[in-house]
Amino acid sequence: MHPAPDTPRTVSPLPARAGVGLRHRHVAEFLTTHPSIAWIEVHSETYLAAGGPRLRALEAIRRDYPLSCHGVGLSLGSADGVDPLHLTRLAALYARLQPELVSDHLAWSSIGGAYLNDLLPLPYTEEALDTVRRNIERVQEALKRPILVENPSRYLNFAESTIPEAEFLAELSHRTGCGLLLDVNNLHVSAHNVGIDPRAWLDALPAQAVGEIHVAGHAVHDTGCGTLLIDDHGSAVADPVWTLLDEALRRVGPRPVLVEWDTRVPELPVLLAEAERADRRIQAARDEDRHAA
Repeated sequence: MHPAPDTPRTVSPLPARAGVGLRHRHVAEFLTTHPSIAWIEVHSETYLAAGGPRLRALEAIRRDYPLSCHGVGLSLGSADGVDPLHLTRLAALYARLQPELVSDHLAWSSIGGAYLNDLLPLPYTEEALDTVRRNIERVQEALKRPILVENPSRYLNFAESTIPEAEFLAELSHRTGCGLLLDVNNLHVSAHNVGIDPRAWLDALPAQAVGEIHVAGHAVHDTGCGTLLIDDHGSAVADPVWTLLDEALRRVGPRPVLVEWDTRVPELPVLLAEAERADRRIQAARDEDRHAA
C-alpha cells in the first residue's frame, strides 16, 4: 500500500457551503422563487434522456446554481467493467450541463449486462482494488475529469476483506487521482452496523482528497437481537450524524456539504432549514481554521 501524498487541502469547485438535492417536487419552486441555496445536486441517471421538459428545467435552474451530478449506475466495483453505452450517455450529459463535480459509489450494481436496483458491496481486497482502479481510470478518461467516489453504507463485513475501508479509498485516490465523497451518514450507519470506529476511520482518510460531504437521515430497525440502521434518506439528519459531521469538518476543513433527502421528501422550507444547520457547522469549521492559522 502506498500512502496518500501529503498535499494541501483540496479547494472544491463548489462553494464550501451547504447544498440540497434537487427533487422533482421542488423543481417548480426553484424555477419561480429561486430559493437561497449555495448549490444543488442531481442524480445523473434521472437526466439521461437527450431532451425533454425535465432536462430543460434543470438547464434553466443550473444557470443560477453551481451543480454537482451524483451517479448511481457506473458500477465501479463490477468485474465486468464499466458499461460503455452508459458511460457514453453520462459523458454527453456532463458535456451539456458542465457540472462542477461528478461522483459515483464504491459499489457494484450490474453483472452480465443486467442492472440491479441497488448499490451492492464488494470485499476490500487487492483484486477488488485493482478492478475498481481500472474502472475509475476508464471513467475519468472518458469524462476528461476526475470523479469523486463515495463510501458506502455497510450492513456486513466480508471475511475475504484484507484492507480497511478508509485505506482502500485512500489507495484508490492515490492510484487514480480521483477525489472522495465523504458520506457522513453512511459512515455512521456502517460504524453502528459492522462495528468500526468512525473517528479512526476519518483519521485514515486523506483529507486533501475529500471534495464533497453528504449528510442524510436513516431508519432504525429492531431486529430482535439489536438495532440495524438503514441508509434510506427519508428523514431529517440525526443528531449523531451532525456530531460526526463536526468531527469530519475539523479534520478536512470547510467543504461543500449536501443534505440528501430522497424518500418521503418534505416541503422545500424543511429541506432548506436542514441546509442552514449544515451551513452553521461549515462556518464553525471555517472559524476554527482561521483561529488555528
